[in-house]
Amino acid sequence: MSQTVDRALSILPLLAEGPADLGQVADRLGVHKSTALRLLRTLHEHGFVYRQSDQRYRLGARLFALAQQAVENLDVREIAHPHLVALNEKCGHTVHLAVHEENEVLYIDKVESRYPVRMYSRIGKPVAITVAAVAKLLLADLPEPERRALAEKLDYPRYTSRSTHDATAFLAELAKVREQGWATDLGGHEESINCVAAPVRGADGRLVAAMSVSAPNVVVSAGELLGLLPLVRRTADAISREYSGTAVPPSVTDPAEEARTP
Repeated sequence: MSQTVDRALSILPLLAEGPADLGQVADRLGVHKSTALRLLRTLHEHGFVYRQSDQRYRLGARLFALAQQAVENLDVREIAHPHLVALNEKCGHTVHLAVHEENEVLYIDKVESRYPVRMYSRIGKPVAITVAAVAKLLLADLPEPERRALAEKLDYPRYTSRSTHDATAFLAELAKVREQGWATDLGGHEESINCVAAPVRGADGRLVAAMSVSAPNVVVSAGELLGLLPLVRRTADAISREYSGTAVPPSVTDPAEEARTP
């Protein structure tokens, strides 16, 4: 198996040099054409290579998409981290950064609370997709047909009495989040934990990540946490501007809301 994987991966740098036919691939790998063809067919099925009309193979669009996605995710974490730290220093609560990948929402960065009560979230761990504030933001940004198809496929665990209970309720929540531009999880995953989240956008206006502040009720009430929303949104805007290299319009424009910010 390892030899097969090694051979398949060896095809990619070959095609990076330019299109190649079956014979050229077989010669480079030192294998029979039938073996090379099996490897190429598998790579083709996954979109990593593409067979042209002249029967030569080139790198496929899926490979470029994955590479771009990986670069973007790494970049957004690197750019966001100093902002997350600064936000944590101001409010003292746990700060997360999350992305949407392959029908999962994953934490890619976390800054711990300064308080003794800690959250059990981990970098690389999927979030509770039907209740987490960051998940609501990221999924709300999907086109409507994709949102509906995903919602119909999901399970809806009853983590607490406030958990989203079915696809209809979830889609309604996503529509609300999409309209208001921010999201909350007020005891939907754990009764004692509340969370507010804001979007990080790229130059095209689409979400590339979502960031959040979370805290337990014993440290701060849900209402007090919601009071941090303007600060959270300004932090997300700052990350968006730096990430995209453009002047992203500020999310917070209400003077009264500004006045409530610590």
